[in-house]
This record gives sequence, structure tokens and C-alpha cells, in this order.
Amino acid sequence: MVVYTETTEGIIVKVRPFFYEEKSNLFKREFCFVYFVSITNAGSQPVRLMRRHWYIHDTNGIDHEVEGEGVIGVQPLIQSTETHNYNSFCMLTSFDGSMEGKYLMEREDGSTFQASIPKFYLNARLN
Repeated sequence: MVVYTETTEGIIVKVRPFFYEEKSNLFKREFCFVYFVSITNAGSQPVRLMRRHWYIHDTNGIDHEVEGEGVIGVQPLIQSTETHNYNSFCMLTSFDGSMEGKYLMEREDGSTFQASIPKFYLNARLN
């Protein structure tokens, strides 16, 4: 499995996507992709993941934008040297696509910054 990595201001975001054939329906052109995300705080102070903003693209030219609070219903506080892990999924109408985005992170002093989520590729043919 390929791991995509991006580091922003000491926040290391790693993503491992894979095609989930059992939840896909090739005849209906429904392709399910699961992705595992690891967010490590290599900085010296805690940060809270406040919001997410995803861009989802498939090769049929269909783009989706997803924005909301936290991830998977939580706004995790990630202490220095700790890692927050979660997984989620998306559905595409094509064999291929990509995702990318940003997390809004907040420091203890109330200042915020955008941590980049690396662009990663979804491919049903590589599994």
C-alpha cells in the first residue's frame, strides 16, 4: 500500500488509501475507496483539529467538496509527539480519482493554521 505524506508546521499527515471491492458495484459504477489517516504532532505544543476541507475528484470529471467540524465526529487534541489515527471512505463513479485537502488546526494560544493533507490517488485497478 502506498503512503502519501505531507508536513506543515510540525504536523505530519500520512494517508494510505485502498480500493474496497466488497463495497463497490462495478455494474452501477460505484467504486468504494477507504483511506487510513495518521496525524502526528511533531511540534512542541498541543494542537486541536478543528475542521476538515476535502476535495474529491474522479476521472469522470465529477468533483466534490466536503467541509465540516473535526474528523469522524471528534475534534481531537493531539499532544506533542502523539498521533491521532482514523479511517473513512469515499465513493467514486470511476475506477480512478484523487483526494486532497486541509485541516484547520488550533494551538493552545488560540492561533490557527492550515495543515495540508497530501494529494493521494485512488485506483481500483492497482489492488
